Amino acid sequence: MDHTKRQPRKVGWRFAFMAVILAVAVSGLVRSLWLDVYFIPSASMEPVLVGGDRILVSRTGFRTEPIRRGDIVVFDGRGTFAPLNSGNGPLVDTAAAVTQWLGLTGSDTTYVKRVIGLPGDSVACCDAGGNVTVNGEPLAEPYIFSGDAPSTQKFSAVVPDGRLWLMGDHRSLSADSRSLLGAPGGGMVPVDRVIGRPVQIIWPLDRFASVPRPPAGPTTENGQ
Repeated sequence: MDHTKRQPRKVGWRFAFMAVILAVAVSGLVRSLWLDVYFIPSASMEPVLVGGDRILVSRTGFRTEPIRRGDIVVFDGRGTFAPLNSGNGPLVDTAAAVTQWLGLTGSDTTYVKRVIGLPGDSVACCDAGGNVTVNGEPLAEPYIFSGDAPSTQKFSAVVPDGRLWLMGDHRSLSADSRSLLGAPGGGMVPVDRVIGRPVQIIWPLDRFASVPRPPAGPTTENGQ
C-alpha cells in the first residue's frame, strides 16, 4: 500500500524536474539568440543607466540597422577593455557565471558604453569650446551626465576599420577608450565583439523604461 501511494508523488517530482529543465533550456536559447539580461554594476553610464539596473539586451538589434554614432552597446571587452587572465578557479568562475546569468551581478568582461567613433572616424578632444570632435566637427552630446565635461583627458585617434571608439556618459567616472590608447587594441573594440543593444530597463520597477536610441542622421553640432 505504501509503495502504491508513493508512485504518483514520484511521477509528480519527475514532471516538475523535467519542466524546470525545459524552462532553463528554452530560456538559455532565447537569451543566446534574441534577448539577454545584464546587470549594470557601475555609474559610468548615468543618467541613462545607473548602478543596479537590470537591462534587456537585444542580440538582434543591429542586424537590420547598422551601429550608428550615439548608440549604446553591450560588448565583450576581452582583449580590449578587460585584461586577459586565467580566471579565479573553476568553482569561483562557475558561481560568478551563474549569478551573472541570473542578472544578479555584473561581468568582469562585459561592458556597456556609447559609440562615439565609427570605423574610419577621427576622434579628438578637445576643441576650443571643450567639445569632443569627430572628423573635425564638435559632437552634440546631450546625454552627458550633468556637470561633467565632455572629457578632461586629451586624446586623438583614428578608428580602424572594424572597430569602435566607446565612451561612458558619466565621463568623470568612466574608464573607456580614452584610458586604453596604449593598451592592446588601442582601446577600440572590434565590431564583432558587440553583443547587442540595450532596449529596456526591467529592474528596479520604479525605473522600468525603454532605453532610447538616438535618431538616425547628423550627430555633430554642425549637422554632419
